[in-house]
Parts: sequence; structure tokens; C-alpha cells
Amino acid sequence: MHGMINRAIQCFLRDTYGAQAWLDIAENADLGFENFEAMLSYPDQITLDVLGRAARHLHKPVETFLEDLGTYLVSHPNVEAIRRLLRFGGENFTEFLYSLNDLEGRAKLALPDLEVPTLSVESCGDGTFRLRCSSAMPGFGYAMVGVMRAMADDYGALVFLEHSGWMDSGEEVITINLLEVAYAEGRAFDLFGRIGDGI
Repeated sequence: MHGMINRAIQCFLRDTYGAQAWLDIAENADLGFENFEAMLSYPDQITLDVLGRAARHLHKPVETFLEDLGTYLVSHPNVEAIRRLLRFGGENFTEFLYSLNDLEGRAKLALPDLEVPTLSVESCGDGTFRLRCSSAMPGFGYAMVGVMRAMADDYGALVFLEHSGWMDSGEEVITINLLEVAYAEGRAFDLFGRIGDGI
């Protein structure tokens, strides 16, 4: 797993639960180090071990932990670069949803080594969308539920989200009911931002 993903997990734990919580989880996972390097790659099993140890340490189901992680990735100032990448997808939440079909390509332009989940969005009519997610990390769809919830808030949209399970192909499915595109005022978004924003 790319170090940037592991680093994001570390930052989430540190920023949300405190530095000591992160150190305890790193020790319990037998990492042998205290900090992930964002530009290195790590065996997938290390990431899975950290996620499992973190969920146990925090007494949370892994699914809930992953959803909270997804929300953090979009809403916390320390990872503003991820929000910016997603906000380039459109002026409203509907445009953003359709832009997820191209997210993997956009991300590869910025970081060719980063393994981005393959996402596919289709409209089912009546404001309902189906998001299919294929990732090397089992359960990543739950993180996407958190991402989608935070992005809906970011755009000011009112949505109902549900992780609908796995397809036979292994893809996770998220059902998105877009109840109102402009329910509230969204967060301000500056197209240019600051150089150096991010993890």
C-alpha cells in the first residue's frame, strides 16, 4: 500500500484521538517505527494490521472506523489536498458524482504510484445513484461512505447513503439517494489554494 494512504491513517488517528493513541496502535501492530513515510510503499498486510488494531484499540467496528477515516480525508485541514482533488470534479454534487468515473486517471496524473480505487457511478433514476468501488483494501467502500457524506456537506447537498454490500465480482456497492442538490450553503472552495497543502 502506498505510504500516503498509511500516512493518512496515521494522521487521522493522531489528529482525532491524540498522539499517544497512535503510538499505542503502532506498537500493538508491531510496526517497529512510529511514522509512515508518505513516498514509500508498504506491504498491504501492514495497512490491514494497523486498521484492525486501531478499531480494537478504539472499541469500534472496523466499518465505523473506516467511515470516520473517509470523513476525515475530506474534512480535516491537514489533508486539504484530497478535498481539492475531489472538488475539481464539478460545481455541484451531481457533477461531482459523475466525475468519480474519472478520478483514478486524475489521481494518476498527480501521483503515478498511488493505487486509487476504481470507482464507477451510474444513475438509477429519481435521484438515486449506485457507486461501485473496487479496491485492494477490503472494506474501502465504508471509507467511501464517509468521503461521500463529507463531500455532500462540502457541496451543501442533502443525501442518504448506504453501503449495500459486495457484488460477486468483489466490488463494493454504495447507494446514494440525492434528496436535494442545494440543501444548505456549501463550504468555500478556492480553485488555487496554497502550495504545500496536504499530508
